[in-house]
Amino acid sequence: MRVDLFDFELPNDRIALRPARPRDSARMLVVRGSEISDAQALDLPALLQPGDVLVFNDTKVIPAQLEGQRGDASIGATLHKREGPREWQAFLRNAKRARVGDTIDFGEGVRASVVEKSPDGSALLHFDGEEPVEVLLERAGRMPLPPYIASKRPADDTDRDDYQTIFAREEGAVAAPTAALHFTRRLLDALDARGIRRETLTLHVGAGTFLPVKADDTAGHQMHAEWGRIDAATADRLNAARASGGRLIAVGTTSLRLLESAAGEDGRIQPFEGDTAIFITPGYRFKAIDGLITNFHLPRSTLFMLVSALMGLDVMKRAYAHAIGAGYRFYSYGDGSLLLPKRSDD
Repeated sequence: MRVDLFDFELPNDRIALRPARPRDSARMLVVRGSEISDAQALDLPALLQPGDVLVFNDTKVIPAQLEGQRGDASIGATLHKREGPREWQAFLRNAKRARVGDTIDFGEGVRASVVEKSPDGSALLHFDGEEPVEVLLERAGRMPLPPYIASKRPADDTDRDDYQTIFAREEGAVAAPTAALHFTRRLLDALDARGIRRETLTLHVGAGTFLPVKADDTAGHQMHAEWGRIDAATADRLNAARASGGRLIAVGTTSLRLLESAAGEDGRIQPFEGDTAIFITPGYRFKAIDGLITNFHLPRSTLFMLVSALMGLDVMKRAYAHAIGAGYRFYSYGDGSLLLPKRSDD
């Protein structure tokens, strides 16, 4: 499909630079089939049904943004995928000044050598020393805010809490699964009381999620791989819930992509551990999920393509036009949406 079909105009002042406080006070756009209505995150228990299962991503964001020197050249690095105990793939700023074999000094006693480079400007870095890389990043790294926020303000100590979900446990993400940022203990208690269950999986979100689609056609875009895991017990519970009539609602496109990667053609979710580079565009047949909670996405992005595949491009363009007109806040720190496609048995 032509990428320009997924374009839309977004006023600059709609980009949220800080999250709603409290988190569960964020607005929630509800799209059921082709019907659009307004709500709040706190309304979720009433918007869902007993027996539904919310599937969260328990990945934890690491301070993966680094600034360093290679001689007299300033080199920026954003880690995006672990390749070994001391190796990470990274997108480099000023990449031409860092050659294979060079050492980049990131300060605070943190150094990494360039093992190999790719044509897209990324590189494989090997971190020196014996301390765990996570310890090094805590010392020298910053929270990797998305570029549409980082271009407007620097990351600060507040972001270390704001950019983590209540479920964050498994370290390895360089971007938050932001749909879950709206969930608080108060909201989870209300969901429990309503009989809405929850499960967790792990997908370590990579910085590739923010890369623009540069191709003119979706067939020319290549997704970056991300590592994920669904254990056997979780897969069994999800399958049992669906078999008994419950709906699986993915909280975030990361959860959705991993569930769809793990599902067979019959819709059964299998245990999964490994990389996924699934790219979902209109025409895709969803197998594992019945709905999605997600934030608002960039124009021409793979994530806007995904929600258009779920709900229909025309419906999502109307929904986004409504959200813009009604003053919803966009992107990672912005408001959310509940997307429930029409099912064949509705």
